[in-house]
Amino acid sequence: MRNAADIADFIAHTPRMMRCLAVLAAHGPAGVWIGAGFVRNAVWDHLSGQDTEATPLADLDVVFHDPVNASAEQDAALEVALRIAAPDLPWSVRNQARMHGRNGHLPYRDITDALAHWAETAAAIAARLGPNGVEILAPFGVQDVLEVIIRPTPAFLTKPEIPLARLESKGWPKRWAGLRVVGLGASP
Repeated sequence: MRNAADIADFIAHTPRMMRCLAVLAAHGPAGVWIGAGFVRNAVWDHLSGQDTEATPLADLDVVFHDPVNASAEQDAALEVALRIAAPDLPWSVRNQARMHGRNGHLPYRDITDALAHWAETAAAIAARLGPNGVEILAPFGVQDVLEVIIRPTPAFLTKPEIPLARLESKGWPKRWAGLRVVGLGASP
C-alpha cells in the first residue's frame, strides 16, 4: 500500500469491513464515517501479515458532525438503530459536534477538524461508503498509518501522556512488533 487510494481498495476487498460500511451507509446519519482503529488496525494487521478478518473488532467508532442535534441521547438512539441492523457488531456512535468539551478544545468546525483533534495521527483516519465506493478521510494524510507509526497530533503535542497511555493500555507494541513511536519521547 502506498496511499489513501490503496487503503480504500484494501477496504473494498475486505468483506467484514465492507459489511460494516454498508450497514452504516444504510442505517447511519448523513455524513457518517467509521474512524480510528477500524482503518488503522486493519491496515497494520495486513502490513504485519496478520489476518485482518480474524482479529476481533474492539469497537466501531462511528463519527459524524451535526451541531443541530448534538445530544448524547441522539447518539444512543443511532447506536440502537445500528445494533438492530447488525447486532453482532460493536457500534460506538459519537457526534463530534459535542466531543470538543471532553478534550478541552474549541468546538470542531466539521468532521475533518474533529479528526484532527484526535490523539494520534494514525487514529485520525476514517472510511465510509460513498456513491463511488470507499472514501478515506485523513487530515494528516495516511503515511503514519502506512509506516506503522504512532505520533501525536498537534492537538496532543503538549499532552504526550494521553497517547502514551493509549499505546500502553491497548497493547499496540505487542500486537504490531514493527510499531514506531515518534514525538512522544518513548519507544514501545
